[in-house]
Parts: sequence; structure tokens; C-alpha cells
Amino acid sequence: MKQTIRPFSIVARGRLVEFRRPAVMGILNVTDDSFYDGGRYRSEEAIVRRAQAIVAEGADIIDIGAASSRPGAVLPPREVEAERLAWAVRLVRTELPEALISVDTCYSMPARAAIEAGADMVNDICGGEADEQMFGVVAELQVPYILMHGGKEHLAGIKEMGDGDPVDTLTKFFSARLDVLYRLGVKDVWLDPGLGFAKSMEQNFELLDRLDELTTLFREPVLVGLSRKRMIYTTLGTTPAEALNGTVALDTIALDRGAAAIRVHDVRPAEETVKLLYRNTL
Repeated sequence: MKQTIRPFSIVARGRLVEFRRPAVMGILNVTDDSFYDGGRYRSEEAIVRRAQAIVAEGADIIDIGAASSRPGAVLPPREVEAERLAWAVRLVRTELPEALISVDTCYSMPARAAIEAGADMVNDICGGEADEQMFGVVAELQVPYILMHGGKEHLAGIKEMGDGDPVDTLTKFFSARLDVLYRLGVKDVWLDPGLGFAKSMEQNFELLDRLDELTTLFREPVLVGLSRKRMIYTTLGTTPAEALNGTVALDTIALDRGAAAIRVHDVRPAEETVKLLYRNTL
């Protein structure tokens, strides 16, 4: 291993959750149009079955999303997203009362509804830039928060960050947003460089290659979401359905460079990757 992570923890609904090795976050999309698994998990039975499989395969966190962030996706009204997200969270919480549940949303209304329904943390791909009330709601509810770069631009169709050092760009973004969050009283924050969001192919791979600079610079855990993304299947000349091997390869690089969590569609391969890389620390 090039480097290992510092043990970290979060407080989720009054419960201290400790991590001594990288966390695996399993994706549960209750959408019709997500780029890889859209439409698979729309019924109560399918949602519960998928959540149970995520936990059984070894994930530490279930990440539930009710709005697709794929390029060209049409976002549902916030009221619709809030209702759908809260419904899914209640289903999962009822069946898996001890599970750690994250919700993937850019907006404060769905975030509040989901937390009140039983979710533990908020995963915001827009880093608080899509909804100025998001930081205040996270502070009020005192829940862990994942701060991602590039989501707002991605949803607007922007494909690149522009000129300049991408690590420097992310460092400035995270530093400014963290200052606001901590001033508001948010306690637990994770960072996500947003690979695949408003970045060119070259920028994505440079950020992955230099991820250790971010994990060294910031004390906050860094989460990486690479699962079956365009940077993998375009480079390999395949499709999202054929991108599992590439996902495992790039997740391995991310973990080697200090990622504290990986967000994946395929939980068992990710869990096995973490076990092999951290075999001497388990």
C-alpha cells in the first residue's frame, strides 16, 4: 500500500460509528433513469431486496438516490424527490434498523424529508451550491455530510473545470465550503472529488493519480465514486455493463492513494478489494 487511512468516525443519529479501514458505500437508486441501474429498484420488494443484498455483501453504508445525475437527466420536482426518497428510506429502515443510510440529493427539502424518515447522512453531489439552504439544514439536523465538487456544473452540462491545476481548484473549493460548514456547526464532513462531474477525461485521471495530495492535505475522509463511470468504459471501449473490471482496477488505485470510502454498484468486489488491501489491519 502506498498509504493507509487514518481511522475515522461519524456520529449518526446519536450513535458513534467507527471505521478502521475504508468504508464501502452501496448504491441503491430508486429512479427510472439512472445511467446503469435505472428502473431496477422501483417496487417495495425490489428496494428491500437490494438493500438487504448490499448489507449481506458487506457494505458499510447504503446510499439511496431518488434523482438521476446522469448527463441530460431531467430532475424531478423537489416535492416528488422528497416523497420518493422518504418512502424508500422508511422501507429500508424498517427492514434494516441497524443499517447506516445515506441519501443522495442536492436539495434541502428531500434531505430533510429523508433524515426525518430515518436516514443518517446526506450525500450532496452539488456541494451546497444547488440549494443555499442545504448547509443550514445539515447543521440544524446535525447529520454527517458528504461535500462533492462539480455536481452543479455537471447538471448544467459543463464538461470541464477549465484551465489550471485541478488539485488546486479542488483544494480551494473544499477549503471555502468547509469553512462555511464548520462555522454553521456541522461536525462530520467527508469530501468527494467528483470524478466524472464537470471534468475532462484527462482531469479525471489526473485527480485520481494525485488523490494522495488531497488525502494528505485534508483531515476529512475522502470518498471516491468511480463505479462503472464514463472514464472507465470510454477508455476501454466498452459499456457501463462491461465496466466492473475497470471499476475494481480504479478503486484499487483510489484506495492505494488514501481514499477512505468508495461508492459502488457492485458491493462484493469492492468489499473483497478492501479486505485484500487492508488484510494486515483487519
